[in-house]
Amino acid sequence: MKIKLFLFIAVSLYLVSCNSNHSHEVVDTSHEDINLQITAYSNEFELFAEADPFVVGKKSNILSHFSHLPDFKAMEAGSINIRLIVNGKETNQTLDKPTRKGIYSFNLIPTEKGEGQLVFDIKTDKGSFQLIVPKVQVFTNQHDAVHLAEEKAVTSTANTTVFTKEQSWKIDFATELPKVEPFGQVIKTTAQVQSAQGDEILITAKTNGVVQFSSENMLEGKNVSNKQVLFSISGSDLANNNATVRFAEAQNNYEKASADYHRSKELAKDKIVSERDLQNAKNQYDNAKVIYDNLNKNFNKSGQSISSPMNGFVKQLFVQNGQYIEAGQPIAMISQNKTLLLKAEVQQKYAPILGMIQSANIRTLHNNEIYTLEQLNGKIVSFGRNTNSDNYLIPISLQIDNKGTFLTGGFVELYLKTITNNQALTIPNDALLEDQGLYFVFVQITPELFEKREVKTGGTDGLKTEILKGISPQGRIVTLGAISVKLAQATGTLDTHSGHNH
Repeated sequence: MKIKLFLFIAVSLYLVSCNSNHSHEVVDTSHEDINLQITAYSNEFELFAEADPFVVGKKSNILSHFSHLPDFKAMEAGSINIRLIVNGKETNQTLDKPTRKGIYSFNLIPTEKGEGQLVFDIKTDKGSFQLIVPKVQVFTNQHDAVHLAEEKAVTSTANTTVFTKEQSWKIDFATELPKVEPFGQVIKTTAQVQSAQGDEILITAKTNGVVQFSSENMLEGKNVSNKQVLFSISGSDLANNNATVRFAEAQNNYEKASADYHRSKELAKDKIVSERDLQNAKNQYDNAKVIYDNLNKNFNKSGQSISSPMNGFVKQLFVQNGQYIEAGQPIAMISQNKTLLLKAEVQQKYAPILGMIQSANIRTLHNNEIYTLEQLNGKIVSFGRNTNSDNYLIPISLQIDNKGTFLTGGFVELYLKTITNNQALTIPNDALLEDQGLYFVFVQITPELFEKREVKTGGTDGLKTEILKGISPQGRIVTLGAISVKLAQATGTLDTHSGHNH
């Protein structure tokens, strides 16, 4: 089913004078070299076309560049039917494939004078789409068409740069409109990455002895599973406080107490043993059993066996193989590294707005990746309400899932975002270029002509920056690939007279 898309159609009917090869730079040559430049957008496609002015009875070539959105890559396959509709009558042509990669070269002969529209019916392997260009003028003679072209001709200046569609198709490139959206105060700070409570467990020794690793490759970073035996502690060679001796003693006492109790229980049936003696035997049995069960749970004849309390990895080893340790001494830290805590500190001047923080952006320092708090299923855990004599900064803690490449013990940059009703004009940070302390963006004049324009910036949240002056919400800007446009302007290697051949 054909889907008609009328949203976001931005039409620019720019008329430029060209040389015999239809240059991008405006040159005052002859009336015959005037052409239209048409730009239109739908949700799926960008259209940029260079067309001869439309005159009744004369052939007009429409050299059309189609780019997929949102990646702005060339349309390499698919059929397109173009229709020029004026006063209910239409002229059309269908091309089953591109003339060149991303380019369809149409030829139409208008039959009606007046204002009409160009309709592009697009069929690809992903479906059928429609793109409409309104307010297309068809004239009865060449003179009127050229006269209008001269009035609306685009003027290329020293501050503009030609960057052809063929160039943009070869790189990661995108343009978009600046956004007007809520943008509150942002607090920039640094946070340390720590394991959240319950995400790591410290293993400690329960007896004195010599620790033995269960395998030769028991190293930090090794994956372990729940209840996997990791270490053993043996005290068989110790003269004092020998766990093996204590275990054997407890076992012997338990076995003797059990035999005495069960014998007394049988004799009590024949009144040979008094109730008092039976109760004493049971008491000795219960005490011996408690001691033996406690030791048997954590020890055997060779010593204490220590297992991993959960699935995870060995975060840190505190002992060496064969080292003597005492009861209560840390042996290893087992971590899952799934849930992390970001602990940051901010200046006291931000105390009144800490309760208004609703989200954050997080930038890792080792690979410069930026994540939103929502992407990491994060939340604001707490923030301090006082300071102390040792630290005059206010603590704030965030919890996140480790969906990125966060390393415990490392540091990240935090952009804490507050709730606001204030509307601001914002652009992606990738659109900003810095030059000698000043900031610039490339504003799209046409999809192949861009103007370098200085802007005044406000705050940033790591992903977007507030723009206070320099651009309007109606002007598209380069948001991806701006550095390539800058290089094209700086090198000046592009021949501005080498346009598209009709």
